[in-house]
Amino acid sequence: MNWRFINNDTKPGKYNMDFDMDLVKGFVTGLPILRIYRWKPYCISLGANQDYDCLDTKRTLKDGLDIVKRPTGGRAILHAEELTYSVVYPVSDVKSPKQIYRDINLALKDGLKNYDSIFDNIELEHSQPHFPSFYREAKSNLCFAVSAKSELNFNGKKVVGSAQRKIGNVILQHGSILCGNYHKKIVDYLDLPSDKIEEIKTEIDNTTTELETILEEQVNYRKLTESIKSGFEDHFKVKFEEDKVEELISQVN
Repeated sequence: MNWRFINNDTKPGKYNMDFDMDLVKGFVTGLPILRIYRWKPYCISLGANQDYDCLDTKRTLKDGLDIVKRPTGGRAILHAEELTYSVVYPVSDVKSPKQIYRDINLALKDGLKNYDSIFDNIELEHSQPHFPSFYREAKSNLCFAVSAKSELNFNGKKVVGSAQRKIGNVILQHGSILCGNYHKKIVDYLDLPSDKIEEIKTEIDNTTTELETILEEQVNYRKLTESIKSGFEDHFKVKFEEDKVEELISQVN
């Protein structure tokens, strides 16, 4: 079985979310797609059902950050020093969305192990939080405040966050592989009382980590991209057909 691979490099937030949706809308080949991308300028994305009023939008825009809505669920993320992936996968009678979610995270784990053997210690989260209770807390504004089942943790801290949505006969799943610690600055843009901000700062330090913190060196994004790509090839037993982005844009338009 073949997959399609797209390396979009660094793009604005609206472009990235629109492109993911264009892949869903233009999905006609039946071949699953893995896309890798980054963000410029840095961008705060909100889950599809999250309100903008959780943010201090004036400060966000003043500091040159984009704000965008994701087509998937989850909560606020500051996309900065990270590698982002998206997968478009046909709905199958063989695998449930939960199984696809788990498989994608296992492929990401294999990719990180390809990058450095220290990531052999990454584990999948085995429990599922009680989200109705979680959403009543101030920290629920942040996607990385809690690990959902099958997300990737290193020494008990979340290092990759993902969200999934079924759209017609297609699964869209995308997520953030945290590379540097700039994502923690999300707390500076939340419209909350100062005591809640301090509480969330402590929480995010206790619940998240990044590749650069683990490795004690800067991430080589090109190497990481190739490592993740090979992780998917290994886990799904596939070969990639690499798409030229310009040709793909003309197809979906």
